[in-house]
Amino acid sequence: MFRAVSTSVRFPEVEDQILQFWRERSIYAKSLQQRAGAPRFVFYEGPPTANGLPHPGHCLTRAIKDLFPRYKTMRGFYCERKAGWDTHGLPVEVEVCKELGIHSKEEIEQYGVEPFVQKCQQSVWRYMREWERLTERIAFWIDLSQAYVTYHQSYVESVWWALKQLFDRGLLYRGHKIVWWWAQGGTALSSGEVGQGYRQVADPSVYVRFPLADDPDTSLVVWTTTPWTLPSNTFVAVHPEFEYAVCRDEETGHRLIIAAELVEPLAAKVKRQWKIEKKIRGSDLVGQRYLPPTDNYYRKYKDARGKLQDGTEIPLYWRVVPADFVTLDSGTGLVHIAPAFGEVDYELLVADRQRFAEDGPRPELLCAVGPDGKFTSDFPEQQGVWVKDADRAIIRQLKEAGLLVLVDQYLHDYPFCWRAEQDPLIQYPRESWFIRTTQYRDEMLKNNSLIGWLPENIRDGRFGKFLESNVDWALSRERYWGTPLPIWQCEATGKQEAIAGYDELLNKPGVQGTEVWEQARRENPELVEDLKVHKPYIDAITYDSPFAAGARMRRVPEVIDCWFDSGAMPFAQWGFPHRGRDRFEQNFPADFISEAIDQTRGWFYSQLAISTMLFGEEHPYPHPFKNCIVLGLMLAEWYESKDGKQRFLTEEEARQKLGKNYVLKTGKMSKSLRNYRSPQEIFDTYGADALRWYFFANQPPWSSIIYSERAIRDSIPEFLLRMWNVLSFFTIYAEIDQFAGPAEIDGSIEQLTPDELSLAPTYRPVAERSEMDRWILSELSSTCTEVVERMDRYDSFGACQRISALVDAVSNWYVRRCRDRFWGPAKAQESEDKADAYWTLYEVLLELTKLVAPFVPLVSEAMWQTLTGSVASRVRESVHLCDYPLGDPQRCDRLLAERMQVLREIASLGRSARMEAKLKVRQPLQRVEVSLADATHIEWLREHDKIVREELNVKEIEYNAGNSPYIEYQILPNFKLLGPRLGKRLPALKKALGEADGATLVQQLQENGRLTLQIDGQELELTAEEIEVRLKAKPGWTAAQGRHCVVVLSTELTDALIREGYARDLVRYIQDLRKQNNCQFTDRIVVFLQTDAAEVLEAIRENQDYIAGETLATELRINSEPPSDTPATKIEIAGHEVLLAIAVVSPAS
Repeated sequence: MFRAVSTSVRFPEVEDQILQFWRERSIYAKSLQQRAGAPRFVFYEGPPTANGLPHPGHCLTRAIKDLFPRYKTMRGFYCERKAGWDTHGLPVEVEVCKELGIHSKEEIEQYGVEPFVQKCQQSVWRYMREWERLTERIAFWIDLSQAYVTYHQSYVESVWWALKQLFDRGLLYRGHKIVWWWAQGGTALSSGEVGQGYRQVADPSVYVRFPLADDPDTSLVVWTTTPWTLPSNTFVAVHPEFEYAVCRDEETGHRLIIAAELVEPLAAKVKRQWKIEKKIRGSDLVGQRYLPPTDNYYRKYKDARGKLQDGTEIPLYWRVVPADFVTLDSGTGLVHIAPAFGEVDYELLVADRQRFAEDGPRPELLCAVGPDGKFTSDFPEQQGVWVKDADRAIIRQLKEAGLLVLVDQYLHDYPFCWRAEQDPLIQYPRESWFIRTTQYRDEMLKNNSLIGWLPENIRDGRFGKFLESNVDWALSRERYWGTPLPIWQCEATGKQEAIAGYDELLNKPGVQGTEVWEQARRENPELVEDLKVHKPYIDAITYDSPFAAGARMRRVPEVIDCWFDSGAMPFAQWGFPHRGRDRFEQNFPADFISEAIDQTRGWFYSQLAISTMLFGEEHPYPHPFKNCIVLGLMLAEWYESKDGKQRFLTEEEARQKLGKNYVLKTGKMSKSLRNYRSPQEIFDTYGADALRWYFFANQPPWSSIIYSERAIRDSIPEFLLRMWNVLSFFTIYAEIDQFAGPAEIDGSIEQLTPDELSLAPTYRPVAERSEMDRWILSELSSTCTEVVERMDRYDSFGACQRISALVDAVSNWYVRRCRDRFWGPAKAQESEDKADAYWTLYEVLLELTKLVAPFVPLVSEAMWQTLTGSVASRVRESVHLCDYPLGDPQRCDRLLAERMQVLREIASLGRSARMEAKLKVRQPLQRVEVSLADATHIEWLREHDKIVREELNVKEIEYNAGNSPYIEYQILPNFKLLGPRLGKRLPALKKALGEADGATLVQQLQENGRLTLQIDGQELELTAEEIEVRLKAKPGWTAAQGRHCVVVLSTELTDALIREGYARDLVRYIQDLRKQNNCQFTDRIVVFLQTDAAEVLEAIRENQDYIAGETLATELRINSEPPSDTPATKIEIAGHEVLLAIAVVSPAS
């Protein structure tokens, strides 16, 4: 038998009970055991870093990563879910530096590399418990006990193997390039890391005169937003094909050379009159010598000259050079070239050097900035000053020298260190290790083209464009905590070789240095064994050089980009190829991965690049993943005082403190602003499933998601509570009527499928049941089919929309229309119709529980336990051990579905029309008219007009297939669509539509799908999208229009109708009082009413039977005192005070 479930539910408490149940019964492990040997569904976990607290964004990623493996498991696949931890790199180092109160590399080395590395290793587990708690609480089933860890020796050696493959194939090389440089941290960053740190800044925008050497009164005008690079100026670039103007400044007398196209806008900015004296081509400027804006290098190199390959001698520096990259989009058309601080500038220097004779002097790289980002003695005026801090002083120096034409501000996006948000990056010349990814650009694009991206535009958009603009991967980091670059170099010859594993290293001839690690372990036995393959211990290991007798091979000092670590996880998680070869082959490529959109330049790219280079020829594309859901950004929602000084997370808090003086804000999540609630607080208040459903059902996962406590709270009654209330309704009446359900079945039952339920003696074939039962089972079946189709396409949002529609159909139509069947006096076993109702609703709830299980796994489990309690020992102990429902095509009745859809629309439109007229549903109305767009179902609707009368509380209903005489149509043009097409003819169209008979136009549109009009003597055709139809009811009526019909309600109220409305108001008050008094659903009551209002008394007497029947009252005692122990409540009906009391009839009476 069933036990009644209360509608007063606290989902967090329910979820805690389910989590305990899962732990005690090892349900996750059983879900894997049950599918052992089945086809595999492979999922890769993108490894988070556990040295920072999890935030709401991690809830979204962990929810979506749980959803599809759960679904696929219920669909019969075997899905291992191996967790992982990203433990290397800047994220860890930065946190440890904060803890130690240090920042720079010098401070780290003063502290000591060995203790620093040890602290990094300990730091990565700092918030492990919080991560484990979040993972369990959000119901993310994943194996944390067997997680891969990027600092583990097996993982590091797998990465070493990959790097050796690249090195041996000439793809891993050391080169001198301009890199994005984190000066405070002393290391280069990859393009993916750089891409994560951009934000808008205001930099100084300066226009500077560079006087010509042989004519100081004539100057080149250049523009830059990095004044700090001017002391390292080497050339000025012009486009040889552009036209340049020599202008005279009437105020100063200076001649200025600027691109002709840009003279006028720049003169307007400067507010000067510049007279163009002549125009020349850029090619005429090439080779001219100028004076640099600062003389720090000029003093030393002003006379430096070199011979070109043709024997011509020219100055090495401060010449005008040609360049095709010069544009007229902004600036002056003359570009300041500082090769030390720009990749394009550096390439120009390299090209210029190639013009010179090999055995003579060539222009060298001028760089007045050190690796710490501070000026060196090469620019003594600002020596020791951080470059960005020197901008003002340099601008002042230019002004004093009379070289400053204009200073302004320039808003643009600029990169900062992705893990040290206050540190701007600079482009800087550095010798680093690179991977030649550009050689595989076409292969990566081919691989990418076959991946199932959601949304699809990522393939050719954000990700595809990133691949098209691919540059070689800046791999090495001049840091400490990371996978050591496995390159050993001969100290005599400089020749190098790569090592693929620690054992390979120890087997080298003459190996020395292992004692450093052994000594460290003796001094501190708690050191984890994995540290031996890290700095500084690995650096101590040397061996005999195969390249020079007597020489030693020593490891290069760099570690690698931690994104290479995470990108290697498809094979490194198994220790491949040193071990785990079979596991790798079984789990490659992944069927599904998902992370946020910022990973397009991070984990998505690193995986694809590594896999393409290593396995491209062995495995058919796509790999290493087949499908990827790219999650949108998560934004915070909060309330703020108008002065921005106070913030609140709910509107109630803001209103309480500020009255109306607050504004709603949406923006980036910020720890410093504290503009979001922690996940644990959401779990404790609303539950994890509420958060999960909000994520899944509110928008496609790739849209930006607002982490709104208000929206999370509001979504609960729309779905979870609605579904729970249906469960409660069923169990309450099943307990009252002693409905046995599956306990009737003698045969084998496991999952309580429809076939298993049909074994029950009182379970009748669906075809023999009522139309309402057949309809809801048809809806259930079609929903299951569509949800499977959508989930197989990774369309979780579409699946949720369909499930929501089903829950609405069950709750707001089936249960409401069938209440009387459950309320009837006969027991279920005494009435076929009542038994049918129970079996139908029970089956719907069972299948719905399975259907929603991947989405809301905790609440669905609670529902399963409730629904199967009487046969718990005979069925699968968890809903997550069941098969996913696929639907039964034979139960899908398309005609009935169409008819019921129209019927439900009529009821919905009728309620909308009432709301428009401010007529509550409890107030009876005389008449409703329904004008159908299609008369196909009109006879069926007439047969069911009782349903509409009850739903809309009307006395009469009339159906027709024409236009109602009680409404008017106003037809307007869609200005946005028609404006470009019609232009000046649009007002004439508007006039013609306004003068035409709206009903006739609507009929024409319904019959033909388009309108044909004569405008200014010309025939014009309009589609349905090009017009807007507005509906207006005539006086005495209210109307609403939908897809299938127009519903028109009479708003005229007779005295009898008004009194009936009073009676219905009284019923609502009595029902509320029953709830307040905790009456049982079957309790019979006596109602006591006291009032002097004649119209209220008349309403009660006229509708006495109705009132008693609706409230289970055995007697209405009018103007009778209730017993002394029965308190009366004051209510108001029709503006009159009424005293109301109820008393439960005792069994003895």
